[in-house]
Amino acid sequence: MDIAAFLLATAIAHAGFAVFVTAHARLTGQPAGNWPYITLALGLAGLAGYFFYDEIDGSI
Repeated sequence: MDIAAFLLATAIAHAGFAVFVTAHARLTGQPAGNWPYITLALGLAGLAGYFFYDEIDGSI
């Protein structure tokens, strides 16, 4: 595979994932926080973090 084609496909996928995170947060009324930016930079890792990260609020 050509490296330029790979990098272009990766950039398009990361941008699509970031748009999905933003749209999901807006539709569900959740704050997106920094997850769209993290997803844009890290791709699937950011997408997984958005869905599975539970912030500890410290109110025990």
